[in-house]
Amino acid sequence: MTADPYAATESETTEGRVFTVTGQDWDSLVSGVAEEGEDRVVVNMGPQHPSTHGVLRLILELEGETVTEARCGIGYLHTGIEKNMEYRSWVQGVTFCTRMDYLSPFYNEAAYVFSVERLLGIEDDITEKARVMRVLMMELNRISSHLVCIATGGMEIGALTVMTIGFRERELVLDLFETITGLRMNHAFIRPGGVAQDLPAGALDDITSFIALMKKRLPEYAALCNANPIFKARLDGVGHLDLSGCLALGMTGPVLRSTGYPWDLRRAQPYAGYDEFDFDVCTWDTADAYGRFRVRLDEMWESLRIVEQCVTRLADLEGAPVMVEDKKIAWPSQLAIGQDGMGNSLDHIRHIMGESMEALIHHFKLVTEGFRVPAGQAYVPIESPRGELGAHVVSDGGTRPFRAHFRDPSFTNLQATSVMSEGGQVADVIVAIASIDPVMGGVDR
Repeated sequence: MTADPYAATESETTEGRVFTVTGQDWDSLVSGVAEEGEDRVVVNMGPQHPSTHGVLRLILELEGETVTEARCGIGYLHTGIEKNMEYRSWVQGVTFCTRMDYLSPFYNEAAYVFSVERLLGIEDDITEKARVMRVLMMELNRISSHLVCIATGGMEIGALTVMTIGFRERELVLDLFETITGLRMNHAFIRPGGVAQDLPAGALDDITSFIALMKKRLPEYAALCNANPIFKARLDGVGHLDLSGCLALGMTGPVLRSTGYPWDLRRAQPYAGYDEFDFDVCTWDTADAYGRFRVRLDEMWESLRIVEQCVTRLADLEGAPVMVEDKKIAWPSQLAIGQDGMGNSLDHIRHIMGESMEALIHHFKLVTEGFRVPAGQAYVPIESPRGELGAHVVSDGGTRPFRAHFRDPSFTNLQATSVMSEGGQVADVIVAIASIDPVMGGVDR
């Protein structure tokens, strides 16, 4: 007889018998506990588990189906990104930090770049087109990130249609990212001084078509979920955390706004010109998983409003610069990709080579060594899809960061796992984690 590949494994520890759950194995777990004759059992859910949103380990202490204690085990996805940034130039740092929260890379780039620009003292020199393009990319990214949250959360509670249509729409956003930046993820597009390159021909038309399509498809989520008695029953009242709890734990983003508190850094502490855009801060009043779902659904509509305004403004800025004028910072604003999609175009190479020996040397030093940033430190917080994301950047006056540390909302929000889960059912732990929407790349860094 072949062994059941899904059976729960057990081990003896100082705390007693511990079961490691890998999925589809609750029957073997229950029978094992029944043989033990004890009500209390410790279960390891993860770190490789389909419902832990990445490489997250949950240590659950159960009495029957009730969770009496829940703890998070993190660090399985540690990449050393923050330390690596100390050994790269200021521009190269963007390539590292974009990979942290891999569902919202533009926000990682923006938080870091805004802090670098504050140290450089060039915040007021960023061109209008660069500011609008940054807002455009971030709001498109907010839509794609919320789509993944709703899709994976739906999948984990059995709403498979929500998952399939969520990823269907996300593909459309990634297609836009590829059109504009050349990459679907990890773009390194937002750079100190502006953005890497201008919008390609036809990009605004593609975005306009996407907006029209999303206005038809977003109502599908509302029709499938908002008043669906089965979907609502799984989320309503689950993972409850009120305003005082959120404030005590430093919770931000949709988790905080689901309590009815309208805290959004785009409104409270505007950056990147957000005060020039018309949008509403979305809230709900249930402080539970259902409220967080509704906040994210509403926020996608507001992001579409902002993207529409960006398209209108960018249509009037054709040919405008996307990088500051200071040539000691502005590389590679004149970057032009060749017809093969690789390297620089021949025209760009002739421009660099034909200026003068001094121009060539300056370009070489700027690319290989990078520019210097005045000594000091800066922290600029922004409103990412998961809450407050900020980069604390320290410079010693050199060509690379002395220290770069990120305040990632996934790391902070994950504290609420135990508060949301303890006293509830095992199945509700999945819903609570999904409503927090943690991304382990941002937690471990």
